[in-house]
Amino acid sequence: MSIWTPQPAGLQEILQTIRDSTDTQGNVQRAITHKLNTFTRVPDYIAYLAYILTALPQEEDQIRTIAGYLLKNNARLLLNVSPEVAEYAKSAVLQAFVSSPPLIRNAAGHDIVAFLGALEPRNWPDCLQQLVNMLDSPDPALQEAAFSVFEKACEDFPRKMDVEINGTRPLDYMIPKFLVLSEHPMPKMRSHAVACLSYFVPINSQSLFAHIDAFIACLFKRASDEDPSVRRHVCQALVLLLAARPEKLMPEMSNVAEYMLYSTKDKNESVALEACEFWLTFAEDPDLAAFLHPLLGRVAPVLLDCMIYGEDDLLWLDGDTEDTNVPDKETDIKPRHYGSKTHGLDRDQAEGNGQERKRGAYGEETLDDEDEDDYDLDDDDFADEMSTEWNLRKCAAAALDVLAVRFGSELLNVLLGPLKNKLWSAEWLERESGILALGAMAEGCIDAIEPHLTTLVPYLINTLNDPKPLVRSIACWTLGRYASWCTQPISEQHKNSYFVPTMEGLLRMVLDDNKRVQEAGCSAFATLEEDAGPELVPYLEPVLRNLVFAFEKYQHKNTLILYDAVGTLADAVGRALQNSAYVEILMPPLTSRWAKLSDNDDDLIPLLECIASVTIAMGPAFSPYALPVFQRCVNIIHQSLLQYQAYQQNPDLDEPDKSFLVVSLDLLSGLAQGMGMHLESLIGQTSPNLLQLLTVCLKHPQAPVRQSAYALVGDLAMGCFQLLRPHLPAIMAELIEQLDPEPKVEFISACNNAAWSVGEVALRYGRDDLEFQQWVNPLIARLIPILLHPKAPRSLHENAAVSIGRIGLMHPNVVAPHLPEFAQAWCLALYEIRDNEEKDSAFRGLCTLVQTNPAGIAKSLLWFCNAIIRWHQPSAELNSMFQQLLSGFKHHDEAGWAAQVSSFPPVIQERLATRYGV
Repeated sequence: MSIWTPQPAGLQEILQTIRDSTDTQGNVQRAITHKLNTFTRVPDYIAYLAYILTALPQEEDQIRTIAGYLLKNNARLLLNVSPEVAEYAKSAVLQAFVSSPPLIRNAAGHDIVAFLGALEPRNWPDCLQQLVNMLDSPDPALQEAAFSVFEKACEDFPRKMDVEINGTRPLDYMIPKFLVLSEHPMPKMRSHAVACLSYFVPINSQSLFAHIDAFIACLFKRASDEDPSVRRHVCQALVLLLAARPEKLMPEMSNVAEYMLYSTKDKNESVALEACEFWLTFAEDPDLAAFLHPLLGRVAPVLLDCMIYGEDDLLWLDGDTEDTNVPDKETDIKPRHYGSKTHGLDRDQAEGNGQERKRGAYGEETLDDEDEDDYDLDDDDFADEMSTEWNLRKCAAAALDVLAVRFGSELLNVLLGPLKNKLWSAEWLERESGILALGAMAEGCIDAIEPHLTTLVPYLINTLNDPKPLVRSIACWTLGRYASWCTQPISEQHKNSYFVPTMEGLLRMVLDDNKRVQEAGCSAFATLEEDAGPELVPYLEPVLRNLVFAFEKYQHKNTLILYDAVGTLADAVGRALQNSAYVEILMPPLTSRWAKLSDNDDDLIPLLECIASVTIAMGPAFSPYALPVFQRCVNIIHQSLLQYQAYQQNPDLDEPDKSFLVVSLDLLSGLAQGMGMHLESLIGQTSPNLLQLLTVCLKHPQAPVRQSAYALVGDLAMGCFQLLRPHLPAIMAELIEQLDPEPKVEFISACNNAAWSVGEVALRYGRDDLEFQQWVNPLIARLIPILLHPKAPRSLHENAAVSIGRIGLMHPNVVAPHLPEFAQAWCLALYEIRDNEEKDSAFRGLCTLVQTNPAGIAKSLLWFCNAIIRWHQPSAELNSMFQQLLSGFKHHDEAGWAAQVSSFPPVIQERLATRYGV
């Protein structure tokens, strides 16, 4: 094979571009980034980078290191280059790794990891062999560097390492090698050895588990290692073993628990954090609860002590300043990921499994198993309470939250004494950690804590006066965790003693002079708004005045959180916001900000999101502001579609951000819901025509755009159907295509909204409309398989069922023959849904189908009756249909009916008799 050599001109161009990249000016950086991106189309670009890294010792180390960094980021190009280029790049990085100064060796090490990840070790076995040989090198620096590469590779892609190559498994000789090296005199080597071994636990590597006893013995031996990095990896390995193979630890659990309790108190925070992860993992596994229960009395107080701020945290936070007038650094502002709206139905908790949504450590919802397997504990809102990184304090709070869910009142009994001591301590750091613990336990221990809340809530409200901003901010968060108790409409006394003081206290914190407290107050107040709902209506004027004053006071970051609080308030109080006095208070600051932002300013996204909620709540009262909002949204949609069209024609361009397009569609949905037919004049005045743009959005390659577009179709159908109707032939063709029984994960929400909007359109066309009738069979042919598909998400089943019912209500003769196919699945999809108009119209449709084809329900009668008795307050029309059908079944064949009903569960028999006399 010929050996690759660089062309001097090409080499100089790339070298000069890399040199220019060290210029820190933003406009220069953007130009350089674009130029470097164009180099990726040069067939041997990675060989040039490897050459600069390896063969140009006369160049500055910084330039060679940047070449190495670019090589790592472009490692996937290896898969598409000529054999000569690939061989050169591979041999060059290995050469640089073996014989270069530390900075270059480090860059080459990262390249080797990236190359192994792209090629997979099976396609570069020489590299593995050379790295293993380096572990025995007489050069300690090369030894350690090689092991560092192994650690990164084992961490990043353990499954790719656990393969057979040419009839042998490299891990079969690497694992014993790592076990031996865990005894190495150099601490870094011991640390790498334990780390590499541990990364094969989660993938159940047979090469590791063949030596499991030796591995566990190694961990116990290294448990008392003098080096904190080794101890950290021992703790990490025990955590991974507990998660993957707990049975291996159970015989030694008393010793392991003692060690982990001891390590959770380690002076080295990285060791303590890994040990604390052990208790979090232990608590999350319900099968291990019996083993954890006896340890509760010792574990919980240790976790409580871990929740005190460390010195490093306090230095990082700099939390004592009154910094409301200090502008934010751009680095303080996290990128937001805007999620487009999805149509879903509320389930009735009263008679379901009784379970509320699971909550994570900081109050965020975690998904049911069918939605997501991971238990996500990292809550962005609360992450800002302490630092940007996961740390001991947060891990301990998360573990305490899960322990509270697992053991409830038993945990409170254990912690009552220590918690009281902390809450009433004279030391502010102790008090602060106690308030954090109280909030972390809110979800799981609420029944046990509730009798104490008459004391604790006033304590927390009083703590909002604490001179320390960190105490005030954590008090806000914990009050937010108990907001649902404060807002319960129990009595006037409860409202005046707890709800009103909490509301007033949090509003004061919204206007605090410390930015961290403002943020915590604003977030907690948004939680209170959600829980209080209409209870806030009598206090709307002072609430709005406070929030509007915050607009004048806030810096950049907190303004974005304030938008969310205003939008949540609008969602909570609904049409109460129509009052002209409230409109005059709220709209000027929103329109002022609206006018200052350009169409491509990222801050426009949360503002549009906020205004979408406000438009729905204000309804026609929003009319004076509607035209400029409408025109701007249409313009953003138009420009976004043009940008995407240009990107499709020239992939060298950056892909446009879809968020502006999505949020503009969602705001138009809000206008359609709030203003209905008042939109007619706006659509007529605006060019290009919204409905023509909407048809294009329905074909957009990105699912979130289609998702919001289908939501807008449904909202336009509800609010201004006559404007939508001329465009429906084109829209329905796209809509039918979107209905998929087993959509890809990223398409589920778009499919959901399409399924929902179909039903809204069907209702608006009316009974037996000939234009809509052409689509009934194609729609039913798509919706029934969705309803029957065992893997379709529950929300999709529900929306499909509602639309089948609504289409059936309007076109019973076409749909009724299909009733036997879907009747049981239909009833199962909707019996738990909370009473509402959507469910009512869907059930009227089902009843109409049963009237049209009574035999169609025969095999699903039990499910039909169960769905009927699950209603709490059906409309008079629907209740009459239920009565008519049930009486008809009984009178048609009294003996047969009696026999069938006698086989029903007693609760169904009892309610059928009580409510309908059958």
